[in-house]
Amino acid sequence: MELDLQWDGNPSIILDIRTKLGVALPIQVKNIGFTGVFRLIFKPLMDQFPCFGAVSYSLRDKKKLDFTLKVVGGEISSVPGISDAIEETICYAIEDTLTWPVRKVVPIIPGDYSYLELKPVGILEVKLVQAKDLTNKDIIGKSDPFAVLYIRPLRDTMKKSKTINNDLNPVWNEHFEFTVEDLSTQHLFVKIYDDEGVQKAERIGCAKVPLKDLTPGKVKDVWLNLVKDLEIQRDTKYRGQVHLELLYFPCGMESGISNPFTTQFSMTSLEKVLKSEVNGTEGTASDGSSILRKRDVIVRGVLSVTVLSAEDLPAMDLMGKADPYVVLHMKKTGAKNKTRVVNDSLNPAWNQTFDFVVEDGLHDMLILEVWDHDTFGKDYMGRCILTLTRVIMEGEITDAFPLEGAKSGRLNLKLKWTPQPIYRDS
Repeated sequence: MELDLQWDGNPSIILDIRTKLGVALPIQVKNIGFTGVFRLIFKPLMDQFPCFGAVSYSLRDKKKLDFTLKVVGGEISSVPGISDAIEETICYAIEDTLTWPVRKVVPIIPGDYSYLELKPVGILEVKLVQAKDLTNKDIIGKSDPFAVLYIRPLRDTMKKSKTINNDLNPVWNEHFEFTVEDLSTQHLFVKIYDDEGVQKAERIGCAKVPLKDLTPGKVKDVWLNLVKDLEIQRDTKYRGQVHLELLYFPCGMESGISNPFTTQFSMTSLEKVLKSEVNGTEGTASDGSSILRKRDVIVRGVLSVTVLSAEDLPAMDLMGKADPYVVLHMKKTGAKNKTRVVNDSLNPAWNQTFDFVVEDGLHDMLILEVWDHDTFGKDYMGRCILTLTRVIMEGEITDAFPLEGAKSGRLNLKLKWTPQPIYRDS
């Protein structure tokens, strides 16, 4: 049963706030207004009155939450930045203790209802690849972007990327792992900020991905448009895009999906996969249950890249043509190769294959830059940045990849992975 609930009250709640600088602030919370949809679940059904054993309640949809903050004996506005930080912390705390899939179970008839409580259903592996065309928040120079990712807004489970200084097109290539409790209703949230040093970071934009759109065991490659606010989307200003790779595995693979990372190669954080045995032994917890262990595996192999062709490249010459060639290099190892130059063509065909020995495939990236050859130099046309996750999982792929930093154009590539796994226990 789902019920619309509106509540207004004026309780006197005093919070003892302690800052990182050691300053203690007594904060009063008052004038609380709340509107939302509560979900009630009557389960399990029973043959004795009232015909159900327990009631579970949860906040299915928060529509509005307002309250007033005041420093006891003073004005909170006199402490710069503290109001926003406290409001955000309170909202996170309320949402995470009540918002679905979190639920409170109230026994009605005595019994064990622990199975109704929140439990993990799977693991989400996330690769934060890059962002592009970010809105510049700095007056001098460029923004210093970093990302915060989470499924539930708990401080212990929110992940933060490194900061890329003075760059509106940052490349992170970082991995994060999240626990999923309800695939059908939960989202992955991504928020991009400009690092302001000792001052509060300024948000550039945010985005979210519904987890129900993921296919277990399949890599989902997405570019997300950043917006100012996920709840109030009146501002349609373009703020840039963020590039993610998502990979979801149900706990225990009960669905019958075989995990390609468990036998021949595995990951940590998009490299780590839960394993029940290490060196033939299994750990035991204090309650006698088995402990799932992890094994880090270096995914080593040979990446064969066939640069087939390009289409609809931007004109670079006065005659409306270009003399394009492609430079390929691996980000970690620095290995490079380049194709031949195709003269006077915006739709060149190369059909050239290059092999790269890759020592750590799940952390490396393939970068392909397209250049226009001139007699007295070269002109940059655009690039493609590719992680190796998909080709490692599928073995071989042929696809077209849009050219970043160009008005038009795409590269047609064939990628093949030959694995040579090396195991490293941790």
